[in-house]
Amino acid sequence: MHDEFGPNLTVVISVLQTALTPAFLLVAVGSLLNVLTGRLSRIVDRSRDLQQLHGVTEGAAHQRVVSELRIIERRMQVVGSSILFAVLSAITVCIMIALLFLMGLTQFSAPWIAVSVFMLSLALLATCLLQFVREIRLATHAIHVPQEYLELPEKG
Repeated sequence: MHDEFGPNLTVVISVLQTALTPAFLLVAVGSLLNVLTGRLSRIVDRSRDLQQLHGVTEGAAHQRVVSELRIIERRMQVVGSSILFAVLSAITVCIMIALLFLMGLTQFSAPWIAVSVFMLSLALLATCLLQFVREIRLATHAIHVPQEYLELPEKG
């Protein structure tokens, strides 16, 4: 399997093929991070708009602004934690890929470590997705459609 100059080409190709599968998970996590950062950007923009309305509204309109700002604050926290879990998941996938290369190209063998790291990565990704669902639920809760938009005009 190894000659005097290191692993042969067949071993290197095999290790590359094995490491390719978790690399696809990295692509998926990267796409998810793109969605999450886009949502965070929209939340920040909405927060700025509401902060401008805060000083010029009164009564029920002001209460709606304050209520939505509170939800916006919570959404920022939830999206932030979702991003953190996605990044940690990606880091653990990178560690697992490094372990696969280490085990494939040397005499080091600890498949249970690679499996454990992969399971940790999946658990972190699942937590990220759960936080993403929480944020979506908060976002739909924050939407306030005034009653006049929900009523059909009377036919005259």
